Amino acid sequence: MKSKSVEKIDSITNHPIKRLFGRRKGRPLRTGKRMLMETRLPTLRLALDETTRVPPQTFFDAPPAAPVWLEVGFGGGEHLAAQAKKNPAVCFIGCEPFINGVASLLNLIEEKKLTNIRIFDDDARRVLDSLEDASIERCFVLFADPWPKKRHADRRFIGPENLDRLSRVLKPNGLLRLASDHPSLVAWMRESLASHPDFVCTHAAQTPPDDWVPTRYQKKADAAGRPSFFMDYRRKEDATA
Repeated sequence: MKSKSVEKIDSITNHPIKRLFGRRKGRPLRTGKRMLMETRLPTLRLALDETTRVPPQTFFDAPPAAPVWLEVGFGGGEHLAAQAKKNPAVCFIGCEPFINGVASLLNLIEEKKLTNIRIFDDDARRVLDSLEDASIERCFVLFADPWPKKRHADRRFIGPENLDRLSRVLKPNGLLRLASDHPSLVAWMRESLASHPDFVCTHAAQTPPDDWVPTRYQKKADAAGRPSFFMDYRRKEDATA
């Protein structure tokens, strides 16, 4: 039986109140990035209805059957921008509440002249709850905040509640790709996925998958001598989420 969580309900909207943890701001943005936040972000930001679930292709000038990939917590956007450049026929949604990371991605979008990325600069759960069932082909959660303190472990993105969300929006055989250089987070994610009935592991090793695109956080871990661990999971064809 899948997990059910108890959430506080907003008395006005009747929607669940989701608390977002983590930093929203870092160092003050330089003028160029600040201008991008003011001019480019409004044109690329997802406008969620949150009263109905929609096909993700509606956020793009794309055909209804266009593949859509999602990255949760894109950091500085290097992986997302590289994937978008490598796969121009794919529509990409990137979720990241950290303003400095959003500004960095906007800068990469301008430099690489990318047109297939849309951004949600808030809680990724709101995006997941707004998408149609079985509408995402791939989801990336790479080098997420490990929340290493035991009392904060329930803040980790990969867990029963969000795995239910991911199972619902991923297409049958859709890919969930995870990576981390934090051993306790790796153990947590593997245990969480092993306990969920809708996912099967297809790759779990310190060697990345064949189509892996390197990330800034992976390079930082390598430079510090911390081995990274890479995991691919597929949503089962007969999953019932």
